[in-house]
This record gives sequence, C-alpha cells and structure tokens, in this order.
Amino acid sequence: MGSKATVEDLDPPPALSTKPTELISHALMNAFERDYTHLTVISEDTRALLGYLNIPRLKEMLKQGTVRETDYVEQAMQKFQRSGKIYKVITMDTPLEELEAFFTGGVDGKSSQDFAVVTDANRRFVLGVATKSDLEEFVKRRPA
Repeated sequence: MGSKATVEDLDPPPALSTKPTELISHALMNAFERDYTHLTVISEDTRALLGYLNIPRLKEMLKQGTVRETDYVEQAMQKFQRSGKIYKVITMDTPLEELEAFFTGGVDGKSSQDFAVVTDANRRFVLGVATKSDLEEFVKRRPA
C-alpha cells in the first residue's frame, strides 16, 4: 500500500446509528436497506457512542432465540467498555497502513477487528464506519 492513502480515500459511508431503545426489527430493517453489516449504537441524550450491533451476529442470535425482533437493541448490542480499555482513534486522516494493522491485530496486536468506527480526532462525532472488506476492495481497485 502507498504511504499517502488515508481512511478518507476509502470514502467510508456515514455511520448508521441506532438507539438502545429501538426495536431490533427496526434496526435490522435499516441495516438491510443500506446493506450495512454494523450499526453504531448512540445515546439518545448525548449522542455518545455506546456500542454497536454486528448484524451477522444479531441474525445468529435471532436464529438461536437469544433475542427476538420485538426486543430492544440494548439486549443485542455489543457495548464499548469505558474503563480500563484502550481504544485506537481512527479518523479520516489515519493512514491505511494503520487501519490495516488495526484490522489484523486490533489495539493490542492480538485481536483482529472487522470494522472501525471513524471519528473526529477528539472522538466526539462518529463520521463513518470502515470495514475490512472496504479496505480489501480499495486495494483491489487501486492501480499498483
């Protein structure tokens, strides 16, 4: 990969956010309409990022009966741990090499990630979501 390309070059789609009190059926429909595999979950009051919904995992949970479509998103979401956990800040200016390293090894270098929440440098606003497949497609399209 070239040294100049950044997350912005991937042109990540805007994040599609849902709220903890939204019905799972509604969140699924929104994800399906836009062909998204991950939805961010934000606070209704502060718009702070609380966690995310992994749609393939959610479908599995529905199949197993762990949750129902009439349940709330908070029952199926994966929460971001606020204390004691280090988060890698991914912004539009993050070099693609760093994003690739995040996907392959995560923050600790041991746990791979499927997607990254793209925020501003202060982590106040969610600007988009970049997935591992977005990066792979970009590399395929890019001239050598």
